[in-house]
Amino acid sequence: MNITATMVKELRDKTGAGMMAAKKALVEVDGDMEKAMEVLRQKGIASAEKKMGRIAAEGRIESYVDDKVGAMIEVNCETDFVAKNAEFVEFAKGLAEMVAKMNPKDVAELEGMTCPKCGKVISDVVKEKIASIGEKITIRRFVRYEGNVSTYIHNGKIGVLLQTSDVNPELTKDLCLHIASSAPEYISRNEIPADVLAHEKEVEMGKEDLAKKPEQIRAKIVEGRVNKLMAQRCLLEQPFVKNPDETIEQLITGKLSIVKFDRYMLGEGIEKRADNFAEEVMGQLKG
Repeated sequence: MNITATMVKELRDKTGAGMMAAKKALVEVDGDMEKAMEVLRQKGIASAEKKMGRIAAEGRIESYVDDKVGAMIEVNCETDFVAKNAEFVEFAKGLAEMVAKMNPKDVAELEGMTCPKCGKVISDVVKEKIASIGEKITIRRFVRYEGNVSTYIHNGKIGVLLQTSDVNPELTKDLCLHIASSAPEYISRNEIPADVLAHEKEVEMGKEDLAKKPEQIRAKIVEGRVNKLMAQRCLLEQPFVKNPDETIEQLITGKLSIVKFDRYMLGEGIEKRADNFAEEVMGQLKG
């Protein structure tokens, strides 16, 4: 059967495969479009599995908020170049919407769900994206809230999801911006675990500048230092980024209360590869 350019284009549009791969698949199955798609899917899965050993510390954080529900997700890839790719961005945004609307309990359940838009299982969609884009792609984590939810995403690299007691768009926007900028770990001191406080006291007590001071004086200095440190880590005690003379607690008093928040920083905790991607590309070209 004669494989036409139109057929190749149609297969590329449906699968995202390269031109030569699409043509080869059509030739292999004598022009049968459905079988060609299956061939590419199978090869894509094989290709994807080869890439899963790589480190994926780049990617995007995206969110979706609508009608008393919101979600934020981190989807990783290998390079910042791919993270800015329109196909990858749209994929991450679509996953955030799925989390909000379908409420999976964890990443494994999300990967087993069927995408309402394309009708495919998400784990298969991921493998197809890996085959199409050419990099390892992983869904790392997500969070979902119900209630009065607000969000802020900074360049796909820092994300905030916030739940408050009341609706106040201007104030919650400022709160999201503040959380993104100041990186609090807790809402208030009531949330700080006892072992965290004990650890910080131990660290401060062991500092050289206190070694020669009497024990009672050391204890008072350590208490003051730990209090200051905890204030920096608690949202309500932090100075508001737009007006440092006012704390967040003062800013929101009488207007709303903060129920919970999550702040994601892209790739935090993931070991990043030490090699230079540009050098890797040049090496492949030379090879």
